[in-house]
Amino acid sequence: AKSEWRVHRLLFAPNAPDQNPTEDCRLKAKNHLRKHILQNQTFAQTVQCFKNAFNELQFDFNKLQWYF
Repeated sequence: AKSEWRVHRLLFAPNAPDQNPTEDCRLKAKNHLRKHILQNQTFAQTVQCFKNAFNELQFDFNKLQWYF
């Protein structure tokens, strides 16, 4: 039964970034990169900074409530 599934997939609107919470996550991570632009001297450092943003920042957006 669907209620017993351990993983549920949510389909977001592909052409409506204002409805897609992943767009907010990317924007927040990109803003994190912009704040640390002087610390990232190489592309590898920039990539690592982007990855770190997803581990360090909190992503709690109101639109996430739309899907639960």
